[in-house]
Amino acid sequence: MTSRPTEPDRPPPEAFLRAAAQEGRGRLKVFLGAAPGVGKTYEMLLDGAARLKAGIDVVVGVVETHGRNETEALVAPFEVIARRPVEGRGRAFDEMDLDAVLARRPQLVLVDELAHSNAPGSRHPKRYQDVEELLDAGIDVYSTINIQHLESLNDIVASFTRVRVRETVPDRILENAELQVVDIPPDELIDRLKEGKVYVPAEASRALTHFFSKSNLSALREMALRRAAQAVDAQMLDYLRGQALAGSFAAGERLLVAVSELPGSLELVRAAKRQADALKAPWTAVHIETPRAREFGEAERARVGEALRLAAELGATTASIPAATVFEGLRAYVEDARVTQLIIGKSARSRWFELRHGSVVDNLVRSIGDVVVHVIPAHDDRAAAAARPARPARAPWGRRRDYAWAIAMVVVVTLLGLSLARFLNLANVALLYLVPVMAAASLFGLRQGIAAGLLSSLAYNFFFLPPTGSLTISNPENVVTLLVLLSVAVVTSQLAARVRAQADLATRGARQNAALAGFSRHLTGLSTADEVARVVCGEVARLFDARTVLLMPEDDGLVLRGAFPPEDRLGQIELAAAQWAIDKGQPAGRGSQTLTAADWLFQPLHTGRGNLAVLGLARDDGRDPVRADRMPLLMSLLDQTALALERMLLDGEMRQVSQLKERDRLRSALLSSVSHDLRTPLTTILASAAQIRAARCEGLDPALVDGLEVEAQRLNRFVANLLDMARVEAGAVRVAAEPIDLTDAVASAVHDVRRSLADHPITLEVAPNMPLVRADPQLFHHCLINLLDNAGKYADPGTPIIVRAERRAGQLTLAILDEGIGLPPGRENDVFDTFARIEGSDRKGGTGLGLAIVKGFAEAMGLSVRASNRTDRRGACFAIGVPEALILRASDEEPR
Repeated sequence: MTSRPTEPDRPPPEAFLRAAAQEGRGRLKVFLGAAPGVGKTYEMLLDGAARLKAGIDVVVGVVETHGRNETEALVAPFEVIARRPVEGRGRAFDEMDLDAVLARRPQLVLVDELAHSNAPGSRHPKRYQDVEELLDAGIDVYSTINIQHLESLNDIVASFTRVRVRETVPDRILENAELQVVDIPPDELIDRLKEGKVYVPAEASRALTHFFSKSNLSALREMALRRAAQAVDAQMLDYLRGQALAGSFAAGERLLVAVSELPGSLELVRAAKRQADALKAPWTAVHIETPRAREFGEAERARVGEALRLAAELGATTASIPAATVFEGLRAYVEDARVTQLIIGKSARSRWFELRHGSVVDNLVRSIGDVVVHVIPAHDDRAAAAARPARPARAPWGRRRDYAWAIAMVVVVTLLGLSLARFLNLANVALLYLVPVMAAASLFGLRQGIAAGLLSSLAYNFFFLPPTGSLTISNPENVVTLLVLLSVAVVTSQLAARVRAQADLATRGARQNAALAGFSRHLTGLSTADEVARVVCGEVARLFDARTVLLMPEDDGLVLRGAFPPEDRLGQIELAAAQWAIDKGQPAGRGSQTLTAADWLFQPLHTGRGNLAVLGLARDDGRDPVRADRMPLLMSLLDQTALALERMLLDGEMRQVSQLKERDRLRSALLSSVSHDLRTPLTTILASAAQIRAARCEGLDPALVDGLEVEAQRLNRFVANLLDMARVEAGAVRVAAEPIDLTDAVASAVHDVRRSLADHPITLEVAPNMPLVRADPQLFHHCLINLLDNAGKYADPGTPIIVRAERRAGQLTLAILDEGIGLPPGRENDVFDTFARIEGSDRKGGTGLGLAIVKGFAEAMGLSVRASNRTDRRGACFAIGVPEALILRASDEEPR
């Protein structure tokens, strides 16, 4: 992260970039609650109704009413986009039809339960990703979420509720959203729970003793209010930056702690944590990286890294900011982040050091105005310092080679001055000596520049000031000239050294940006995961001077997809650390807090789809693979790699979807063509069989005619199934619902299949007082025929088939039971797949179309169908479920 002071009347470039990113994008409003039942959906619908009344085009994408009458009444005025049925894990799910909403393109869409996980086979695994696509299309979205579903709070909520929430939403989704807290006191929510307004009574009693305790609700309520306050504060800061307004606007406290390479930084971090907890405020730990950081040894870098790691573990945001001086870097960050309290250490410095460099604490107190500054004395932990391994002594005055070059430049200028002495006066010769001074300071540093200045003064005195050949000065005016030359040399050295330091900072930032841009450009042109692994390992190894490996999870564990050098292999400890990193989504290995015995550091590559891979780094010299000041660069590279891998996964899934669509289209066309071609000869065969039966030809066995007619009718049903299947898969099933008497419907279906079920007695257990149901008579008739035909085909010879209707709470069930070997446990619902033949059951033969058609027709009518094994004896049970909404009252025959 880089922060630079900006002009007070000009917004920073980042503000314009954020505004440009939001241009043309929809706005998200989230109704945030502490727990289920506080009324989030209710408030969303009320707000949506107000927008609808104001003339805004509002539709309902998906709203979960949970059977509450008052919520259903609020949904009534809206246009509701029909949900899309999705098959997954052997069940049918109804999900929001994203394509239908995009095609409808309303101004505002209501999408309930932002943290919902979509059924397998949906375009996105999470509903919040559906919402992001709607926002990208310029559609405003209202949504709801409970505080426990935020990713950053998941562990905290689990620690006191003892419930681990599996459906989470990244915090970034709420960063640009408008938040509205829906809040009621815990006692009122508990009363609602007891009254059955949240869960059914059995679930409510269990919830009261676990999740919905008063202590849990109070803690969740505080977290929701605090998270909303933080969001408002962050949005206010974005507005202030965008408008270039000065001041801290301390509506809420914002803490900053400055850490350095000196002993005592850990004490500062702990003190900042205590202060942040007391104020319930967010806090940041920052390290200002000055040109002097180049002289740090391993011990100093380790102290900085340890302090930043501790701050991150304690919940702080961390940053390492390059700046010319500590004072300039801190002041710029304080102004940019609108910090209200600064915690900084006061190290023991000599008077001479403060005279030369100034006091950072004193300068900050004088310059940052209304910010509260906490100054904590930095105590050197001598015992800890003594325990650290001593690092090799550095040469504080620089390299000898640099001084040699400085001396050489002074010698060259002296020779040039001697050759030009007859043409130049002494003042002009003195100016020549500024050249080696500035060159030495710019190329080698301040000390080399001052050394060149001193040597230039001596050379000027010895060779040019009379009497020449000695250091004696005869004319007092020449003393002034010599002193001025020396002063100008020192000042020039300092200025040149400062410019060099700033140029080094700019060069380092440009080099890092160029590395990120080049890395991103390389990833853009790749098409396979192996290519990504090879490029990532090579680039990271080059930038960090380390060995690298990239592993990705597969069915049999982690698989090495790339390495640099290519021959690198991992031991058992390293593999265990890599597995832990990808399972937990946290770094592991050397330089982390977990499995530190490993020689490698493993960093997970995380996206919204989970942890896609893990990158390992190691060094041959045994040091930590990544320095603390280089960690932001590594994390940026990992984020780009994760996005590239996710893009490839999505591309692969889209190709598979396209192939499936094309295959289904060809199959439907083939089914339709073959079915129509068979229809004409079958009609002729059936008509001929009827004429033969009517003619009663002598010598013709009537059984042969019966067999011909039965098999022709069976083949005719098979062709009808082919046509029906083509209709189901094409989505061309039209439903004309009307009241149906179950007794008549069952009797009609049994009559049509009487010949194919001649060997099975049929028992009808359908009470005459069963209510009417609303369904399509023709489709319902097809469902019953296929289920009866399926039962007769796979039941044991001579065994009865039972048709049973039962009215239970919430729905009416019509079941068909046979006596056979049944279905394999755990695979009962697989029989509804198209062309499914299940080995080891009585459903391993046939075409596999009849039951798939039953499922397609039933779902088109709003019914459900399920398969199971009988519990009273051997055999299978297929049941059609009619929901309460499609059961008619006997008095007026209207749906409830």
